[in-house]
Amino acid sequence: MSDTYILGIETSCDETAVAIIKNGREIISNVVASQIDSHKRFGGVVPEIASRHHVEQITLVLEEAFNESGLNWNDIDAIAVTEGPGLVGALLIGVNAAKALAYAKNKPLVGVHHIAGHIYANRLEEEFQFPLLALIVSGGHTELVLMREHGHYEVIGETRDDAAGEAYDKVARMLHLPYPGGPHIDRLAARGEVSIDFPRAWLEEDSFDFSFSGLKSAVINKIHNAKQKGESLKEEDIAASFQASVIDVLATKTVKAAKQYQVKQVIVAGGVAANKGLREELEAKFTETDIPLLIPPLKLCTDNAAMIAAAGTINYQQGKRSGLELNANPSLQL
Repeated sequence: MSDTYILGIETSCDETAVAIIKNGREIISNVVASQIDSHKRFGGVVPEIASRHHVEQITLVLEEAFNESGLNWNDIDAIAVTEGPGLVGALLIGVNAAKALAYAKNKPLVGVHHIAGHIYANRLEEEFQFPLLALIVSGGHTELVLMREHGHYEVIGETRDDAAGEAYDKVARMLHLPYPGGPHIDRLAARGEVSIDFPRAWLEEDSFDFSFSGLKSAVINKIHNAKQKGESLKEEDIAASFQASVIDVLATKTVKAAKQYQVKQVIVAGGVAANKGLREELEAKFTETDIPLLIPPLKLCTDNAAMIAAAGTINYQQGKRSGLELNANPSLQL
């Protein structure tokens, strides 16, 4: 059986990325051009600026991915691209680049769901064991996804309002921390004490859904009230108490779902999977069970194209193809 090489393209937010993956498991090249410095002064991603940077970077990143790999277009079996969800302008750059390349090089085109990509980042480290449970935690997503086989996704829990990463960024802004806020709160929390009893939204007893809007509001109100009374709160204690609330809910619901669905493996995916506090709590909780926990290395937690090519490999092997009418879909469902 010959090897399969998939070229992946990812432009859903503020990273322009191209990668080449062998057999869905081995990274041949993985190039990411980040835009964090451009968006930092605005305190978040500005869609128009993100799109403009993607236009400037896409061909350069593509060339670098090929140079790094030592391969040429004859070696590539298909082109996988993020079709959604994400920022529509940003997505369009990647989708149109992929369509142009597929047409010019006569290669099959494979659309990939961004969250499927985050899930498959884990397969670049270790083979999947089904059924498995994936906890996806990022700036725009907080979901529990059950997988019974490759390419099959069943969302058993999702956020009803703010995603965890979104709450991190908003709390970070209140504490005047730079964008993106998650890593800064994580570092601050490590120096603080959990001295403030912030709420935990457990929702209904049998629900695996999440809600972080109330927690975010509670943190903001606590800071405002302290200012009005002339009281001083330690920023590191606010960060530690906020993070403890988020992590408690995420870890507890993940363990409960893993046991209820009798999964053989739990994987963590998305940018917030890089959070040291979350990693430590999940590792501690799953050590008490006999369910293996898989968390990808930091470089595969944030947006990259290796994960898109990895998920695209499964789509390609299952015969899924996209036509040249493929369009960006910012609200694509998993």
